[in-house]
Amino acid sequence: MIDTTVRPWMTGDAADLFAMATDFFDREIPANRERWEAQRHVDRDFWLKCGELGLLCASIPEEYGGGGGSFLHQATIQEAYARHGDRSWGNSMHSGVVADYIGNYGTDEQRRRWLPKMASGELIGALAMTEPSAGSDLKAIRTKAVRTDQGWLLNGSKIFITNGGSADLIVVACSTDPSKGAKGISLLVVEAQDAAGFTRGRPLEKIGQHGADTNELFFDDVLVPEENLLGEEGDGFAMMMNKLPQERLIVGITAVTATELALSVTTDYVKQREAFGGTLFDKQHIRFELAECATLARVARVFLNACMTTHLSSGLDLPTSAMCKWWLTDIQCQVIDKCLQLHGGYGYMTEYTIARLYADARAQRIYGGTNEIQKELIARSL
Repeated sequence: MIDTTVRPWMTGDAADLFAMATDFFDREIPANRERWEAQRHVDRDFWLKCGELGLLCASIPEEYGGGGGSFLHQATIQEAYARHGDRSWGNSMHSGVVADYIGNYGTDEQRRRWLPKMASGELIGALAMTEPSAGSDLKAIRTKAVRTDQGWLLNGSKIFITNGGSADLIVVACSTDPSKGAKGISLLVVEAQDAAGFTRGRPLEKIGQHGADTNELFFDDVLVPEENLLGEEGDGFAMMMNKLPQERLIVGITAVTATELALSVTTDYVKQREAFGGTLFDKQHIRFELAECATLARVARVFLNACMTTHLSSGLDLPTSAMCKWWLTDIQCQVIDKCLQLHGGYGYMTEYTIARLYADARAQRIYGGTNEIQKELIARSL
Protein backbone atom coordinates (compact mmCIF):
# COMPACT_ATOMS: atom_id res chain seq x y z
CA MET A 1 0.00 0.00 0.00
CA ILE A 2 1.17 3.52 -0.82
CA ASP A 3 0.86 5.99 2.03
CA THR A 4 -0.51 9.01 0.17
CA THR A 5 -0.60 11.00 3.40
CA VAL A 6 3.17 11.33 2.94
CA ARG A 7 2.69 12.55 -0.65
CA PRO A 8 -0.82 14.07 -0.79
CA TRP A 9 -0.21 15.16 -4.38
CA MET A 10 0.36 11.56 -5.51
CA THR A 11 -3.13 10.17 -6.08
CA GLY A 12 -5.09 8.46 -8.85
CA ASP A 13 -3.06 7.49 -11.90
CA ALA A 14 0.04 9.01 -10.29
CA ALA A 15 -0.21 6.51 -7.43
CA ASP A 16 -0.59 3.68 -9.96
CA LEU A 17 2.45 4.97 -11.85
CA PHE A 18 4.43 5.09 -8.60
CA ALA A 19 3.58 1.47 -7.83
CA MET A 20 4.57 0.29 -11.32
CA ALA A 21 7.79 2.30 -11.38
CA THR A 22 8.72 1.17 -7.87
CA ASP A 23 8.27 -2.48 -8.84
CA PHE A 24 10.51 -1.99 -11.89
CA PHE A 25 13.25 -0.13 -9.99
CA ASP A 26 13.13 -2.69 -7.16
CA ARG A 27 14.22 -5.30 -9.68
CA GLU A 28 16.58 -3.33 -11.88
CA ILE A 29 18.60 -1.07 -9.60
CA PRO A 30 20.04 -3.66 -7.17
CA ALA A 31 20.91 -5.90 -10.12
CA ASN A 32 22.74 -3.18 -12.08
CA ARG A 33 24.03 -0.54 -9.66
CA GLU A 34 27.54 -1.96 -9.19
CA ARG A 35 28.10 -2.34 -12.92
CA TRP A 36 26.84 1.18 -13.61
CA GLU A 37 29.23 2.58 -11.03
CA ALA A 38 32.17 0.61 -12.42
CA GLN A 39 31.55 1.66 -16.03
CA ARG A 40 30.49 5.23 -15.10
CA HIS A 41 27.22 5.17 -17.02
CA VAL A 42 23.85 3.48 -17.30
CA ASP A 43 23.40 0.90 -20.06
CA ARG A 44 21.41 1.91 -23.14
CA ASP A 45 19.28 -1.20 -22.65
CA PHE A 46 18.04 0.24 -19.36
CA TRP A 47 16.96 3.44 -21.12
CA LEU A 48 15.12 1.36 -23.73
CA LYS A 49 13.35 -0.67 -21.03
CA CYS A 50 12.27 2.56 -19.36
CA GLY A 51 10.99 3.79 -22.69
CA GLU A 52 8.89 0.66 -23.18
CA LEU A 53 7.32 1.13 -19.75
CA GLY A 54 6.54 4.81 -20.31
CA LEU A 55 9.03 6.07 -17.72
CA LEU A 56 10.61 8.55 -20.15
CA CYS A 57 9.10 11.90 -21.17
CA ALA A 58 6.00 11.30 -19.05
CA SER A 59 4.92 14.95 -19.30
CA ILE A 60 5.24 15.15 -23.09
CA PRO A 61 1.98 14.97 -25.14
CA GLU A 62 1.12 11.60 -26.66
CA GLU A 63 1.19 13.04 -30.20
CA TYR A 64 4.95 13.45 -29.75
CA GLY A 65 5.44 9.98 -28.27
CA GLY A 66 5.31 10.98 -24.60
CA GLY A 67 3.14 9.84 -21.74
CA GLY A 68 0.60 12.63 -22.10
CA GLY A 69 0.87 13.55 -18.42
CA SER A 70 2.21 16.55 -16.53
CA PHE A 71 5.03 17.40 -14.18
CA LEU A 72 3.09 15.42 -11.57
CA HIS A 73 3.93 12.21 -13.44
CA GLN A 74 7.57 13.19 -13.96
CA ALA A 75 7.87 13.93 -10.23
CA THR A 76 6.22 10.61 -9.38
CA ILE A 77 8.80 8.70 -11.43
CA GLN A 78 11.59 10.68 -9.77
CA GLU A 79 10.20 9.78 -6.32
CA ALA A 80 10.04 6.09 -7.21
CA TYR A 81 13.60 6.09 -8.50
CA ALA A 82 15.19 8.29 -5.83
CA ARG A 83 13.88 6.19 -2.93
CA HIS A 84 16.55 3.58 -3.82
CA GLY A 85 19.34 6.05 -3.17
CA ASP A 86 20.82 5.52 -6.63
CA ARG A 87 22.11 8.53 -8.61
CA SER A 88 23.20 6.85 -11.84
CA TRP A 89 20.21 7.34 -14.15
CA GLY A 90 20.02 10.80 -15.71
CA ASN A 91 16.31 10.81 -16.45
CA SER A 92 15.65 13.94 -14.41
CA MET A 93 17.83 15.77 -16.96
CA HIS A 94 16.61 13.80 -19.97
CA SER A 95 12.86 13.96 -19.31
CA GLY A 96 12.52 16.68 -16.70
CA VAL A 97 14.71 19.26 -18.43
CA VAL A 98 15.72 18.56 -22.05
CA ALA A 99 12.43 17.06 -23.24
CA ASP A 100 10.59 19.79 -21.37
CA TYR A 101 12.63 22.50 -23.12
CA ILE A 102 11.88 20.98 -26.52
CA GLY A 103 8.23 20.46 -25.67
CA ASN A 104 7.78 24.04 -24.49
CA TYR A 105 10.04 26.01 -26.81
CA GLY A 106 10.57 23.80 -29.85
CA THR A 107 8.78 24.07 -33.18
CA ASP A 108 6.31 21.38 -34.19
CA GLU A 109 8.95 19.98 -36.57
CA GLN A 110 11.56 19.84 -33.78
CA ARG A 111 9.13 18.09 -31.43
CA ARG A 112 8.23 15.46 -34.04
CA ARG A 113 11.87 14.93 -34.97
CA TRP A 114 13.30 14.49 -31.45
CA LEU A 115 10.69 13.76 -28.80
CA PRO A 116 9.41 10.33 -29.95
CA LYS A 117 12.94 8.90 -29.88
CA MET A 118 13.61 10.55 -26.51
CA ALA A 119 10.44 8.89 -25.19
CA SER A 120 11.57 5.48 -26.47
CA GLY A 121 15.12 5.81 -25.13
CA GLU A 122 16.68 5.81 -28.60
CA LEU A 123 17.93 9.35 -28.02
CA ILE A 124 19.38 10.50 -24.68
CA GLY A 125 19.28 14.20 -23.88
CA ALA A 126 21.70 16.53 -22.08
CA LEU A 127 21.78 20.24 -21.25
CA ALA A 128 25.18 21.90 -21.63
CA MET A 129 25.21 25.08 -19.53
CA THR A 130 28.17 24.95 -17.14
CA GLU A 131 31.64 25.94 -18.35
CA PRO A 132 35.07 25.88 -16.69
CA SER A 133 34.67 29.61 -15.93
CA ALA A 134 30.87 29.88 -15.84
CA GLY A 135 28.87 27.81 -13.36
CA SER A 136 26.07 29.44 -11.42
CA ASP A 137 26.80 32.72 -13.26
CA LEU A 138 25.18 31.87 -16.60
CA LYS A 139 25.79 35.38 -17.93
CA ALA A 140 29.52 34.57 -18.04
CA ILE A 141 29.09 31.93 -20.78
CA ARG A 142 31.95 32.04 -23.30
CA THR A 143 30.85 29.35 -25.73
CA LYS A 144 29.96 31.22 -28.91
CA ALA A 145 27.92 30.54 -32.02
CA VAL A 146 28.21 32.62 -35.19
CA ARG A 147 25.54 32.52 -37.89
CA THR A 148 26.83 31.57 -41.35
CA ASP A 149 25.20 30.73 -44.69
CA GLN A 150 25.38 27.02 -43.76
CA GLY A 151 24.10 27.37 -40.19
CA TRP A 152 25.58 28.17 -36.77
CA LEU A 153 29.31 27.71 -36.20
CA LEU A 154 29.71 26.66 -32.54
CA ASN A 155 32.94 26.92 -30.51
CA GLY A 156 33.61 26.40 -26.82
CA SER A 157 33.58 23.84 -24.04
CA LYS A 158 31.24 22.67 -21.28
CA ILE A 159 31.99 20.78 -18.06
CA PHE A 160 30.12 18.69 -15.45
CA ILE A 161 27.48 17.72 -18.04
CA THR A 162 24.96 15.11 -16.88
CA ASN A 163 24.49 12.40 -19.54
CA GLY A 164 27.45 13.99 -21.31
CA GLY A 165 29.08 10.71 -22.32
CA SER A 166 25.94 9.12 -23.72
CA ALA A 167 23.86 12.04 -24.96
CA ASP A 168 22.69 11.98 -28.55
CA LEU A 169 20.90 15.31 -28.27
CA ILE A 170 22.63 18.19 -26.47
CA VAL A 171 20.97 21.54 -25.80
CA VAL A 172 23.91 23.97 -25.71
CA ALA A 173 23.72 27.39 -24.08
CA CYS A 174 25.90 29.76 -26.08
CA SER A 175 26.43 33.44 -26.81
CA THR A 176 25.14 34.47 -30.23
CA ASP A 177 25.58 38.21 -29.56
CA PRO A 178 28.18 38.99 -26.85
CA SER A 179 27.32 42.70 -26.96
CA LYS A 180 23.87 41.99 -25.48
CA GLY A 181 25.03 40.05 -22.41
CA ALA A 182 22.28 37.79 -21.05
CA LYS A 183 19.97 38.83 -23.89
CA GLY A 184 22.52 37.53 -26.36
CA ILE A 185 22.40 33.93 -25.08
CA SER A 186 20.68 31.32 -27.26
CA LEU A 187 20.06 27.56 -27.13
CA LEU A 188 21.26 25.34 -29.96
CA VAL A 189 20.48 21.63 -30.23
CA VAL A 190 23.52 19.59 -31.26
CA GLU A 191 22.84 16.15 -32.73
CA ALA A 192 25.99 14.45 -31.53
CA GLN A 193 26.19 11.60 -34.04
CA ASP A 194 26.46 13.92 -37.04
CA ALA A 195 28.39 16.77 -35.41
CA ALA A 196 31.88 17.03 -36.92
CA GLY A 197 34.18 18.85 -34.51
CA PHE A 198 32.30 17.67 -31.42
CA THR A 199 34.27 15.57 -28.92
CA ARG A 200 33.73 14.28 -25.40
CA GLY A 201 36.24 14.19 -22.60
CA ARG A 202 36.70 11.12 -20.43
CA PRO A 203 34.16 10.43 -17.67
CA LEU A 204 34.91 12.78 -14.78
CA GLU A 205 36.15 11.23 -11.54
CA LYS A 206 33.74 12.41 -8.85
CA ILE A 207 33.52 12.02 -5.07
CA GLY A 208 30.13 10.34 -5.43
CA GLN A 209 27.41 9.58 -7.96
CA HIS A 210 29.87 7.26 -9.69
CA GLY A 211 27.29 5.66 -11.96
CA ALA A 212 26.18 9.04 -13.29
CA ASP A 213 27.42 9.83 -16.77
CA THR A 214 29.27 13.16 -16.30
CA ASN A 215 31.68 14.52 -18.90
CA GLU A 216 33.38 17.57 -20.36
CA LEU A 217 32.26 18.44 -23.90
CA PHE A 218 34.20 20.29 -26.63
CA PHE A 219 32.87 22.12 -29.68
CA ASP A 220 35.43 23.00 -32.34
CA ASP A 221 33.80 24.67 -35.35
CA VAL A 222 30.74 22.46 -34.99
CA LEU A 223 28.24 23.35 -37.71
CA VAL A 224 24.71 23.35 -36.28
CA PRO A 225 21.81 23.62 -38.76
CA GLU A 226 19.83 26.86 -38.60
CA GLU A 227 16.67 24.88 -37.81
CA ASN A 228 18.30 23.54 -34.61
CA LEU A 229 17.93 26.88 -32.85
CA LEU A 230 15.58 26.29 -29.91
CA GLY A 231 13.13 29.15 -29.49
CA GLU A 232 14.18 32.60 -30.65
CA GLU A 233 17.73 33.91 -30.87
CA GLY A 234 18.63 35.70 -27.64
CA ASP A 235 15.90 34.04 -25.58
CA GLY A 236 18.12 31.32 -24.12
CA PHE A 237 18.77 32.97 -20.77
CA ALA A 238 15.07 33.73 -20.23
CA MET A 239 14.13 30.15 -21.14
CA MET A 240 16.64 28.74 -18.68
CA MET A 241 15.44 31.08 -15.92
CA ASN A 242 11.81 30.08 -16.54
CA LYS A 243 12.65 26.40 -16.12
CA LEU A 244 14.94 26.68 -13.10
CA PRO A 245 12.15 26.49 -10.47
CA GLN A 246 11.05 23.11 -11.81
CA GLU A 247 14.64 21.85 -12.03
CA ARG A 248 15.24 22.88 -8.42
CA LEU A 249 12.06 21.15 -7.35
CA ILE A 250 13.40 17.92 -8.90
CA VAL A 251 16.60 18.38 -6.87
CA GLY A 252 14.42 18.82 -3.78
CA ILE A 253 12.59 15.56 -4.46
CA THR A 254 15.89 13.71 -4.62
CA ALA A 255 17.12 15.37 -1.41
CA VAL A 256 14.03 14.51 0.63
CA THR A 257 13.87 10.89 -0.50
CA ALA A 258 17.57 10.49 0.35
CA THR A 259 16.95 12.02 3.79
CA GLU A 260 14.10 9.59 4.44
CA LEU A 261 16.12 6.62 3.21
CA ALA A 262 19.06 7.56 5.47
CA LEU A 263 16.73 7.70 8.47
CA SER A 264 15.16 4.35 7.58
CA VAL A 265 18.39 2.37 7.09
CA THR A 266 19.95 3.93 10.19
CA THR A 267 16.96 3.12 12.39
CA ASP A 268 17.14 -0.48 11.21
CA TYR A 269 20.89 -0.59 11.83
CA VAL A 270 20.86 0.75 15.41
CA LYS A 271 18.06 -1.63 16.38
CA GLN A 272 20.24 -4.58 15.32
CA ARG A 273 23.72 -3.39 16.29
CA GLU A 274 24.69 -4.52 19.78
CA ALA A 275 27.10 -2.63 22.02
CA PHE A 276 27.60 -2.27 25.79
CA GLY A 277 25.10 -4.96 26.70
CA GLY A 278 22.25 -3.95 24.43
CA THR A 279 21.34 -2.52 21.06
CA LEU A 280 22.42 0.98 20.08
CA PHE A 281 18.76 1.94 19.99
CA ASP A 282 18.58 1.28 23.73
CA LYS A 283 20.90 4.25 24.31
CA GLN A 284 19.15 7.55 24.95
CA HIS A 285 21.69 9.56 22.97
CA ILE A 286 21.07 7.42 19.88
CA ARG A 287 17.30 7.78 20.23
CA PHE A 288 17.60 11.56 20.61
CA GLU A 289 19.79 11.82 17.52
CA LEU A 290 17.24 9.82 15.52
CA ALA A 291 14.42 11.93 16.92
CA GLU A 292 16.12 15.06 15.60
CA CYS A 293 16.70 13.45 12.21
CA ALA A 294 13.10 12.23 12.03
CA THR A 295 11.82 15.73 12.78
CA LEU A 296 14.01 17.32 10.11
CA ALA A 297 12.93 14.66 7.59
CA ARG A 298 9.25 15.27 8.37
CA VAL A 299 9.55 19.06 8.05
CA ALA A 300 11.48 18.62 4.79
CA ARG A 301 8.75 16.38 3.39
CA VAL A 302 5.99 18.82 4.41
CA PHE A 303 7.84 21.72 2.76
CA LEU A 304 8.44 19.69 -0.39
CA ASN A 305 4.77 18.72 -0.54
CA ALA A 306 3.79 22.38 -0.23
CA CYS A 307 6.16 23.32 -3.06
CA MET A 308 4.81 20.49 -5.22
CA THR A 309 1.20 21.50 -4.60
CA THR A 310 1.95 25.12 -5.49
CA HIS A 311 3.88 24.20 -8.62
CA LEU A 312 1.16 21.85 -9.87
CA SER A 313 -1.56 24.46 -9.35
CA SER A 314 0.01 27.79 -10.24
CA GLY A 315 3.74 27.37 -10.72
CA LEU A 316 6.49 27.78 -8.14
CA ASP A 317 8.01 31.26 -7.91
CA LEU A 318 11.77 31.75 -8.11
CA PRO A 319 12.44 32.70 -4.44
CA THR A 320 10.44 29.73 -3.10
CA SER A 321 12.16 27.34 -5.50
CA ALA A 322 15.48 28.70 -4.24
CA MET A 323 14.38 28.04 -0.65
CA CYS A 324 13.33 24.53 -1.68
CA LYS A 325 16.66 23.77 -3.33
CA TRP A 326 19.09 25.12 -0.73
CA TRP A 327 17.27 24.13 2.44
CA LEU A 328 16.31 20.60 1.43
CA THR A 329 19.80 19.78 0.16
CA ASP A 330 21.39 21.23 3.30
CA ILE A 331 19.05 19.22 5.53
CA GLN A 332 19.83 16.13 3.48
CA CYS A 333 23.55 16.52 4.19
CA GLN A 334 22.96 17.24 7.89
CA VAL A 335 20.77 14.19 8.44
CA ILE A 336 22.93 11.83 6.40
CA ASP A 337 26.04 12.97 8.29
CA LYS A 338 24.36 12.24 11.64
CA CYS A 339 23.14 8.87 10.37
CA LEU A 340 26.58 7.89 9.10
CA GLN A 341 28.04 8.68 12.52
CA LEU A 342 25.53 6.33 14.15
CA HIS A 343 26.85 3.53 11.92
CA GLY A 344 30.34 3.93 13.38
CA GLY A 345 33.12 2.51 11.23
CA TYR A 346 30.66 0.62 9.06
CA GLY A 347 29.23 3.93 7.90
CA TYR A 348 32.50 4.61 6.09
CA MET A 349 32.29 1.39 4.09
CA THR A 350 30.88 1.79 0.58
CA GLU A 351 28.96 -1.49 0.82
CA TYR A 352 26.60 0.27 3.23
CA THR A 353 23.81 2.40 1.82
CA ILE A 354 24.57 5.27 4.19
CA ALA A 355 28.11 5.63 2.80
CA ARG A 356 26.82 5.96 -0.77
CA LEU A 357 24.16 8.43 0.34
CA TYR A 358 26.85 10.51 2.06
CA ALA A 359 29.10 10.67 -1.01
CA ASP A 360 26.23 11.29 -3.43
CA ALA A 361 24.54 14.04 -1.42
CA ARG A 362 27.33 16.60 -1.44
CA ALA A 363 26.97 17.57 -5.10
CA GLN A 364 23.36 18.58 -4.60
CA ARG A 365 24.42 21.70 -2.71
CA ILE A 366 26.41 22.70 -5.82
CA TYR A 367 24.54 21.81 -8.99
CA GLY A 368 21.29 23.45 -10.00
CA GLY A 369 22.87 26.71 -8.82
CA THR A 370 24.98 26.68 -5.66
CA ASN A 371 23.16 27.10 -2.37
CA GLU A 372 24.89 30.45 -1.90
CA ILE A 373 23.31 31.65 -5.16
CA GLN A 374 19.91 30.42 -3.92
CA LYS A 375 20.27 32.55 -0.78
CA GLU A 376 21.15 35.56 -2.91
CA LEU A 377 18.01 35.04 -5.00
CA ILE A 378 15.91 34.85 -1.84
CA ALA A 379 17.55 37.98 -0.41
CA ARG A 380 16.72 39.95 -3.55
CA SER A 381 13.02 39.20 -3.00
CA LEU A 382 12.96 40.52 0.56
